[in-house]
Amino acid sequence: MREYLLTLCITAAVTYLLTGPVRKFAIVAGAMPEIRARDVHREPTPRLGGIAMFFGLCAGLLVADHLPNLNEVFTKSNEPRALLSGAALIWLIGVLDDKFEIDALIKLGGQMIAAGVMVMQGLTILWLPIPGVGTVSLTQWQGTLLTVALVVITINAVNFVDGLDGLAAGMVCIAAAAFFMYAYRIWYGYGIEAAAPATLFAAILMGMCLGFLPHNMHPARIFMGDSGSMLIGLVLAAGAISITGQVDPDAMKLNLGGSARDATHAMLPVFIPLLMPLTIIAIPFGDLVLAIARRTWKGQSPFAADRGHLHHRLLDVGHSHSRAVLIMYFWSALIAFGTVAYSVHSTNMWILLLIVALSAVGLVLLLLPRFTPHAPRWAENFVPPRYRRERRSPAGAAAAERADGAAPEEAYGTSGEPEPGEASGDRPAVGAGVNGATALGTRPRFLDRRKAGSSR
Repeated sequence: MREYLLTLCITAAVTYLLTGPVRKFAIVAGAMPEIRARDVHREPTPRLGGIAMFFGLCAGLLVADHLPNLNEVFTKSNEPRALLSGAALIWLIGVLDDKFEIDALIKLGGQMIAAGVMVMQGLTILWLPIPGVGTVSLTQWQGTLLTVALVVITINAVNFVDGLDGLAAGMVCIAAAAFFMYAYRIWYGYGIEAAAPATLFAAILMGMCLGFLPHNMHPARIFMGDSGSMLIGLVLAAGAISITGQVDPDAMKLNLGGSARDATHAMLPVFIPLLMPLTIIAIPFGDLVLAIARRTWKGQSPFAADRGHLHHRLLDVGHSHSRAVLIMYFWSALIAFGTVAYSVHSTNMWILLLIVALSAVGLVLLLLPRFTPHAPRWAENFVPPRYRRERRSPAGAAAAERADGAAPEEAYGTSGEPEPGEASGDRPAVGAGVNGATALGTRPRFLDRRKAGSSR
């Protein structure tokens, strides 16, 4: 475990330290597209964040190759080299797209070629565990087609969900953490060395996302672009392919006696590799299916960009940018970690009840877009300002209401936050009149803060 943590930390550090210089390079190279109708950011932001993530991937693999225990992954398997070859190809296509906006069909062809390169080097699905049937061996063509399909679907699912600051990197990081827990348990819990490459891929993927997130959280200073979204999608798919079809039920020493239902429950750890790739990208995959259906229904190309993704709908409902991202994080974590917990304790009804309860909490969060929780008085110094109760004397509150002609909640909603897509510095402070005057004077408060040196 310590070597995995070391690999994760070095990957995250390299990605974090390189993202700043990459941002300056992207600005100089002109990789700052104009604001489009479907975009939610208000200022041109450089792309090419995938460059830093790719070098973080290379650093992680290089460090792991020189660690005593993880070195066995490279000596006994060719999968790390297959991953690096496919990642380099898909990263190069993404860099060209971030700069020159290449055609969608060309990108799709590049994704299929990258998947084919990994298949040629041994990173492929050999057999599938089917519930009620057992292990089914695949022919070479069947394994190749299934591998390519899984890679292409995962890459595009992650690419489609990359629409808000920090959304794609955070969701993939959550998925990688859940996958790491599962793969590590299969390796050390059951002693199956075939799960070692997938465990390493998950640790490196977490490092790539964690190193990039500080630069990508709202308001983002740089976007990962297609060079980053397609890269992390490919690494995520590679981990799933590496462990799917590599698990031997005999090696796991499962008790398959009794009825067919008992045998199915006993083989659940074998079935999870088949289900895990779907659960960890359930939200992006659902968004992908809805987008294809929506665009086809309108007579458009399935690859035509629009503003109808799930995160766009959350903003349209009334959620703020940060809250929409956190809601997507919540559902991704619930599905991914819920699946891992169920695979460990499949007969425990408390797991299902907990998942149902958390799902109800998620639905409540979706239905209350303008609800802002307030921290207790003793904790206000430890939370962001938007969660603090406004302290104002009764006389000051009455004067502010007379200056506005309306309560602050009537002007900006009950949450006190800006509307979706509206920057907090683009509207007058609470209590401001038509000309920006407040009850305390003629100068709005946000101008005073800017003069004092604070900026967005």
